Amino acid sequence: MTADKEDFEDFEIISLYTRADALADGVLVDVSEMAKEAGFRWPVAVTRAVWDDIVTPMQRDAEEGQTEKGRLWDVLWMARLATQANKDDCASVLFRVLVLRDGRHRTITLKLTLSCESPEGGPCLTILLPDED
Repeated sequence: MTADKEDFEDFEIISLYTRADALADGVLVDVSEMAKEAGFRWPVAVTRAVWDDIVTPMQRDAEEGQTEKGRLWDVLWMARLATQANKDDCASVLFRVLVLRDGRHRTITLKLTLSCESPEGGPCLTILLPDED
């Protein structure tokens, strides 16, 4: 059985947590400016977990020259390549990024999702850890 929009017309919405709320609360980090440089046309955000665990380098890695800006570029560029390779036109795609983590190179899998919840009312993209929704 599937639910249609009409099935919920009589329900009262008690609470609604929007993408704009998540951006304001810091649950999502807006990276749209650099994403434009990487070729994205729609707003892009990363989850706080992606920002803290992947984009922000550990102290040892920062001492090796790793920066938030460089890591964010790597994440966005690999996400952009994943969108170009997405021949199935799926709403989400997994991709990998190579990062220096605690002095060792590691391949991290991330997920890029498309939704229609941007504060501007159009499509937007979110980069998440694979187990996040």
